[in-house]
Amino acid sequence: MASDQLSVTFAALADPTRRAILARLALGEASVTELAKPFDLSLPGISKHLKVLQRAGLVTQSRNAQWRPCRLEAGRLHEASDWVGEYRRFWDESFERLDEVLQDLIQEEKKSNDGKGSQDNAQD
Repeated sequence: MASDQLSVTFAALADPTRRAILARLALGEASVTELAKPFDLSLPGISKHLKVLQRAGLVTQSRNAQWRPCRLEAGRLHEASDWVGEYRRFWDESFERLDEVLQDLIQEEKKSNDGKGSQDNAQD
């Protein structure tokens, strides 16, 4: 995916209302009116969000007589997920190293506490 398109996709995903719209469309197509119901937004407000999602290639809107259903286009989401996935291995490695450091600290803490217990018993 070109970095320009990736930027457009992530910009569209940055808004929680747009993410909620995508979550709803993952269940199936819906009209603008249906998409607006859960939000405290006007139809023009929802339409603006839909235009951002359409420009990003995340949503399409077709025409069926008077009904214009919106539909999720998951391809761009897969492309964004693939891009994030490229960096996942770095996070996994970082978490593994962090886990090793934490385990070392826990072992040191146990040794330190065991040593204190022995010293306390010797003083009694």
